[in-house]
Amino acid sequence: MSAPSPPPIRARGVSVRYGDVYGVRDVDVDLGFGEILGIIGPNGAGKTSLIECIEGLRKRSAGEISVLGLDPVRSRTEVASRIGVQLQDTSYPSRSRVGELCTLFSSFYDSPVPFDALLSEFGLSDQRKSYVDRLSGGQRQKLSIVLALIGRPEVLFLDELTTGLDPAARRSTWDLLRTLNEAGTAIVLSSHYMDEVEALCDRVMLLLDGTVRESGTVGHFVDLCSEHHHYTLDEDLAEGLDLDALVQLEPIVSGERHGRRMVLRGSHPAGSEALAALLQSHGRDPTLVRYRPPNMEDAFIHLTGLSPEEAADAG
Repeated sequence: MSAPSPPPIRARGVSVRYGDVYGVRDVDVDLGFGEILGIIGPNGAGKTSLIECIEGLRKRSAGEISVLGLDPVRSRTEVASRIGVQLQDTSYPSRSRVGELCTLFSSFYDSPVPFDALLSEFGLSDQRKSYVDRLSGGQRQKLSIVLALIGRPEVLFLDELTTGLDPAARRSTWDLLRTLNEAGTAIVLSSHYMDEVEALCDRVMLLLDGTVRESGTVGHFVDLCSEHHHYTLDEDLAEGLDLDALVQLEPIVSGERHGRRMVLRGSHPAGSEALAALLQSHGRDPTLVRYRPPNMEDAFIHLTGLSPEEAADAG
C-alpha cells in the first residue's frame, strides 16, 4: 500500500518578527486537498506575512511549514512549480501583450493548461494582443487569475480574488473555483468580501494583530452572532413607531433609523415574536417585517469592531 500523500499545507507555530514587533505570532494552519481556507482580518493583521511565509516568499522567524510535504523556503523551486499565486497588486511589464505573458508563464511548467481556454473562460480572448497597460482594472485582475492557473496548481493562493470584477464575472469566477476545488485543488483565499468568503470557504481563520482570533466553519462564525438577527420595518410599518420603545423590547438589542425605515437587531425567534405582538397591537401586519439571519459580515463586525470596508482601509 502506497503512503498517503502529504497534506497541501501544514504549519505549526509560525511567527514573523520585525525587530521587536510580531507581524505573525504562533499561528497554525492546516489545509487538505479539496478544501478552501479563507483568511480574513483588517489590513495589518498579518494575513500577507503569513501567506507569503507559506508560499516561500518570506522567511519565518519561528515555526515549521510544509507545503505538499516540502519546506517552501528550502525547496522553493519545486514548491513554486506546484502552486499558483494570484496577487491583488501585480506589476507586469507595461509593454507586454496578454498573449506574450501567457506564453512566458506557460514556459515555466512541464504541462501547462492551454491558456487560450483560460482566456476564453475569463472573457479575455479579444485582449490576447492587447498591451497589459491598456487593460482595465477588472481585466488585469482576470489576467492575474489566468496566470495563476496556467501551471495546473495543486495549491492555489488568491488575494482579494474578485476586486474590480463586475457581478457576473465574480459569479463565474466563483463557479470556476468550485470546479477546481471539487477536482481536489487546495485553495487559500484572502478576502475582505464576506459574501465571497461565505460562498466559497469550508473553513475560515480570522487574524487580529498577528494572532488567530477565531477559526472554524462559516457556520461556527455565524453562530457567534446570536443577537445579530435583523428585522427591517419599511415605511408603512415604521411610521409613527418609537424606535426607543422598540429597542426596549427584551429580545431586541439595538436599532437604527435609515430614512423612513427601521432596522432592528436581536435574538431569534424571540425578537420576531415580540415585534409581531407590538405591531398587532398597532393594527399592523407583522408578516411584512423583513427578516435576515446573521451572516459572515455580521460575524466580522462582531469580532473586530470594524466593517469589512473599514478593515480594508485599516493601517
